[in-house]
Amino acid sequence: MRRALFLVLFLVISGFSGLLAQNTPPDNWFTTDLQESNVPGTRVDKAYKELLYKLKGQPVIAAIIDSGVEADHEDLKSRMWTNSGEKAGNGIDDDHNGYTDDIHGWNFIGGKDGRNINQDSYEATREYVRLGKKFKDIKPENVSKKDKKEYDEYLKLKEDIDKKIASAQGNLNQMEMTLKMVNTSLTAVKNELGRKRATPENIDAIDAGDNQELNMGKMILSQILKSGEFDTENIDSILLLVNAELDEGVKHFKNQIDYSYNVNYDPRQDIVKDNYNDYSERYYGNNDVEGPDATHGTHVAGIIGADRNNNLGIRGIADQAVLMSVRAVPDGDERDKDIANAIRYAVDNGAKVINMSFGKGYSPGKKYVDKVVKYAAKKDVLLVHAAGNSSADNDNTPNYPNRRYAKKGLFGKKTAENWIEVGALNWKTGEDLAASFSNFGKQDVDIFAPGVDLNSTVPNQGYRKLSGTSMASPVVAGVATLLRSYFPSLSAKETKEIILQSAHKVTGEVKKPGSDELVPFSDLCSTGGYIDAYEAVKLAAKKTGVKLSNQ
Repeated sequence: MRRALFLVLFLVISGFSGLLAQNTPPDNWFTTDLQESNVPGTRVDKAYKELLYKLKGQPVIAAIIDSGVEADHEDLKSRMWTNSGEKAGNGIDDDHNGYTDDIHGWNFIGGKDGRNINQDSYEATREYVRLGKKFKDIKPENVSKKDKKEYDEYLKLKEDIDKKIASAQGNLNQMEMTLKMVNTSLTAVKNELGRKRATPENIDAIDAGDNQELNMGKMILSQILKSGEFDTENIDSILLLVNAELDEGVKHFKNQIDYSYNVNYDPRQDIVKDNYNDYSERYYGNNDVEGPDATHGTHVAGIIGADRNNNLGIRGIADQAVLMSVRAVPDGDERDKDIANAIRYAVDNGAKVINMSFGKGYSPGKKYVDKVVKYAAKKDVLLVHAAGNSSADNDNTPNYPNRRYAKKGLFGKKTAENWIEVGALNWKTGEDLAASFSNFGKQDVDIFAPGVDLNSTVPNQGYRKLSGTSMASPVVAGVATLLRSYFPSLSAKETKEIILQSAHKVTGEVKKPGSDELVPFSDLCSTGGYIDAYEAVKLAAKKTGVKLSNQ
């Protein structure tokens, strides 16, 4: 989930500035200890300091199925997986695994000519197109009983997509108005400030009188400074940064219209050129594991395993993580065929933990994904998946992929034992502990983990705070990687059990995501708590007989 200052500005302009955060969490809060930092971190720093400092972990490959990873990032390059069986750039499949020059992983949404998919449509749009070929020209009275269920789904999708397109167009129009308004207002403040710094005192001192633009600019700039988004008092720099964020907002809504809900957009055959309906096809794509926009995947990679000892940037969770990038997630919904092949590739090339920070509401190829989930279980690989960011109950609203194996088009009783589903934890304690956007589920979500305002790696050697279950999932994947590194006898199933059994139980009630209703935390996930790396390490040591540093 991207940082969205444009939404903050929406709130300001709409008169809801009181909803803005007035403070920020400590640096690297997701690795800290509640007692030391007053935020519910994983306590992994404490685990290294007190329990693991005399032990030596083994390298463990953690695969990141995502949008791509900047492999030469200063905080990641020492941690990247390198395929020792390949000779870089020779155009030969040296290790005979079916993928040529797969040095740091593979890209399943690229073509052999080096081009890559960036945007793609949503799965709901693709399902609407598929069903439209069958029902578009059929009158309701001519639909057979056998096809009635599919026809009803077609009508539902049509109504939903028409509404989403209208909503995206309305948001785009408002976003463009906001961009113009903010620029005009902040420019008015800039002219009044002259060479003065944009400090709260200097802004308050401006006499705006009845000048609406100047009053609006003062309010917007004051809230931006309070939000802590920008570490600068230079008005020109703030204007540039605000414009960049607002342009991102315009792009977000424009992409929904041009790509996400566009029934005529399909980049697949032009770029990848695979036989898309053939799920047995595995060897397509290219070796570009970064792709055109690796922000999301690079951020995820840093959370799992950014170098903890180089005095740069951030500290990742697992100090022995070896990061494999498998590109399969575009700006839009991932495709089941690519996810199935990405999981298989990661398993076959040695990954012991796979992070999957993606999800969608439809899964036409679920049985094929289920097949490779079972394959991963057989090969002792743990899968960690983000629960989603719709404030939805996953027990009632399916989020794909998931651990429940399909049976004749429905969910059966069997589930994957090598799967962890993760909700997002806020850095604020008390009633706001669960992130307001996080999906939840008493049965179908296992545990929560830090997922709000996590600072991590992004492309162009950068760092950035992002929020989402996409950030919570790699926190858990990182702890799983740590456990399998220092306690290598643990199986995937045992690693999962330790993580869930050692969860920090939350007492008291919290706001159910998406509402102000107070509920027990046990209503939000099966463990009723959030991840605790310190306790997980102690439990793993007890189970395996490994002597910890403090013993």
